[in-house]
Amino acid sequence: MTAQDFALLLPPSEGKAENGDPSRPWAPKSGAFGAALEASRAQVVVQLRKEKGGTQKLLGVGGAHLTRAQSSNMKIIGAPCLPAWQRYTGVVWDHLDLASLTATERNAFVKRIIVPSGLLGLVRADDSLPDYRLKMGARLAPFGTMSKWWRDEITDALVAVVKKKVVVDLLPNEHRAAINWDLLDNVVRVDLVSHSGAVVGGHNAKAAKGLLARHLLVSQNADLRRTVASFTHPEYSAKVTT
Repeated sequence: MTAQDFALLLPPSEGKAENGDPSRPWAPKSGAFGAALEASRAQVVVQLRKEKGGTQKLLGVGGAHLTRAQSSNMKIIGAPCLPAWQRYTGVVWDHLDLASLTATERNAFVKRIIVPSGLLGLVRADDSLPDYRLKMGARLAPFGTMSKWWRDEITDALVAVVKKKVVVDLLPNEHRAAINWDLLDNVVRVDLVSHSGAVVGGHNAKAAKGLLARHLLVSQNADLRRTVASFTHPEYSAKVTT
């Protein structure tokens, strides 16, 4: 198995870079999954506008972060964009550090990173994204929890794209809930574990997950399980759990 044979599922970040390129305005049909998810994306955008961008309870932030999120959510259509790998600025993405790769490496890798999104359903790491905030676990009326609402469409879109590729799952449970795994073949779920063997979370684990994702992408090892086993970190190791 070579690096080109797998798709890598990563979560989005709650933190996002501001602004973007106004010459690349966002539309629901944008990106690798736009054709499949355009209608549903448009429904979510319309509902967010009806909710004035979202309440503190819906968006999970307050103060200046809430003000920014509401403003961004009110003007998603036509908003200036950044590539997803630049828009996402959370701990996982910071430690994945795609900016430090050569352009050739980065252009190859971003096409294999797929991200479940509460607003957009699915995005690829090179898709152009607006600034926004809507978690996969958010409950937006009348849709309910976004993970449940998106589940069938996300699964169908993912199945159509990955086909016979191996799917490497680095998702947290909130985003795993948005996919019907019974319809996917060749899934390799990878978790970080402490040296005691317990599956871990938290800030430090997010940083390690970003490093693990980078390790999986840049490794030339033809055996994916060996690549996982060869990941080194002072606090954690990586383990294939399915």
